[in-house]
Amino acid sequence: MRGIELPVVEDAAHLDVSPAGDRQQLLGRGLRLEFVSIGWNLVEGVVAIAAGIAAGSVALVGFGVDSFVESSSAAVIVWRIFAEMRNNSAARVQSVERISQRLVATSLVLLGIYVMYESVTALAWQERPDASLPGVIIAALSLTVMWWLARSIRSVGQQLHSHSIESDSAQTLACWWMSLSLLVGLTLNLLFGWWWADPAAGIVISIVVFREGWNSWQGKECCGL
Repeated sequence: MRGIELPVVEDAAHLDVSPAGDRQQLLGRGLRLEFVSIGWNLVEGVVAIAAGIAAGSVALVGFGVDSFVESSSAAVIVWRIFAEMRNNSAARVQSVERISQRLVATSLVLLGIYVMYESVTALAWQERPDASLPGVIIAALSLTVMWWLARSIRSVGQQLHSHSIESDSAQTLACWWMSLSLLVGLTLNLLFGWWWADPAAGIVISIVVFREGWNSWQGKECCGL
């Protein structure tokens, strides 16, 4: 699917930023989705970090930190949406769009660095986390919530022609993959003693996150859902 370019200021007629109409409704929907994302990730982060400390699981603690990074990304998008709602000029919307896109890209890169570091460290030190029922439960719930959020946020971003909102959906999708890898890793470790499964998956995920951060920084369309 080809990238969606933001219209230039001189062609502002193609960017519906009027207070009325479908765009305003989309902005409202996007705002609600981002608030849901912030709320869920804060709860998820607290539970995952607590469970990770209890089980001695680097993967769970890293998953919890990722949840807080995702919350910060959603907060950036909330700022971006509110900025458009307050000032509906095409020039202002474009300026905020560029800034928020770069902030989301930066948070993606920071997330990738953290996940890579934790995964490599876990492999190097052969850290074997204990089985954690709360961790399994939060990872399983996150699979459903994050998939729905990623698809919904991406849909809004596409309709608004907003790269920053689409990039935020990429970060949410990365969280979905982290939930899956965490669930698989904990299960494989519990059943077969394959302690390396989760950090190995974390390395792959960090590479994907780096790619999405780079695409977001360049203004390219992010991963498909």
